[in-house]
Amino acid sequence: MASQSQIYTGAFAEPVFAAQSVFRDLMDSFARPGTIKTLSAKSVPPAPLGAAAGAVALTLCDHDTPVWLTPALSKSAVPQWIAFHTGASMTTSKTEARFAFVEKGSAIPSFDQFSLGTQEYPDRSTTLVIEIEALSGGVPLVAKGPGIKTEAALSPKGLPDVFLEFWNANRVIFPRGVDLVLTAGDELLCLPRTTRLSQKEA
Repeated sequence: MASQSQIYTGAFAEPVFAAQSVFRDLMDSFARPGTIKTLSAKSVPPAPLGAAAGAVALTLCDHDTPVWLTPALSKSAVPQWIAFHTGASMTTSKTEARFAFVEKGSAIPSFDQFSLGTQEYPDRSTTLVIEIEALSGGVPLVAKGPGIKTEAALSPKGLPDVFLEFWNANRVIFPRGVDLVLTAGDELLCLPRTTRLSQKEA
């Protein structure tokens, strides 16, 4: 049973200013894919949700955004924490979710299990917030596309071997598809569906 203190505490100390700060960081990171942002606005969500993922939830989720959580997150105090601080409802249906949260070390579902939007309304897709071990020090990747002058190097650590396969399948159905926010500790980087990713050649 989740303790009351876990549910009611750990949100932003100054909700309006903190949410504005995180929103600016998210928009800047989506505009410049692969850019790592360290959030100045702090949140302390219940385990196993990480700090940056909690900050994203506090900033983006509201009563109009159904949220899907992994089994481990669902069994923790996280559903009540998100619901109390944002008004968002939880859903067990991936296709109904506007936001989906995956904690560090959890299996990442294939992206096509979530809402991919429609040709007419591609924005009606799920945004996945995935916590990994680190945003650097992993397999070197090359990112190209809008917001990137020529190419950008990134090396997220802790993504599954099938990640590029998932991502390339997501790219094929553009303008439909999911967008990603990768988090680690109090850092995040964003990957909009417009970004092309490939493994860096040795």
